Amino acid sequence: MVVGKPLLTVQQIQKRVAELAEEISRDYEGKEIIAIGILKGAFMFFSDIVRLIQIHTDIDFLNVSSYSKTESSGEIKIHSGLREEIKGRHVLLVEDIIDTGITIEHIKNMLLAKGPASLRICCLLDKKARRKADVRIDYKGFEIPDKYIVGYGLDYENKFRNLPYIATLKNNI
Repeated sequence: MVVGKPLLTVQQIQKRVAELAEEISRDYEGKEIIAIGILKGAFMFFSDIVRLIQIHTDIDFLNVSSYSKTESSGEIKIHSGLREEIKGRHVLLVEDIIDTGITIEHIKNMLLAKGPASLRICCLLDKKARRKADVRIDYKGFEIPDKYIVGYGLDYENKFRNLPYIATLKNNI
């Protein structure tokens, strides 16, 4: 596998993350939120966005997987759960990419069962062409084509996460 040309540059990502943080700060003005990052893929996006949100923000993480190589396995595994209580709190769920929507829908329903005051979803990348579950995305960075991508936290077999930009992954010919 080789990395193709950048799909989203560092500058494009930084600009959009700042815009999303501004929108979130405005929407939650006067409130406190708990931002929940989905590991491992969202770690860079999560870190960047919570630093830019201008209201009190507690943080927590869920470590979830559903991929095997380049395809979703359909099986959602929760490797570690929340440490913070979310009942009665405003929850911002932060994900790197939503494609089929099955994983985020599962997580959303799991969190809603815990009784938050509100729950909104923020994702950097929306791969709408692959959607199987009807999931509302409250804050969306970019809509992308149906290509396998890496970088800025996203990986292939745990490689390429450290790229500062997002690129397509191609078969090595």
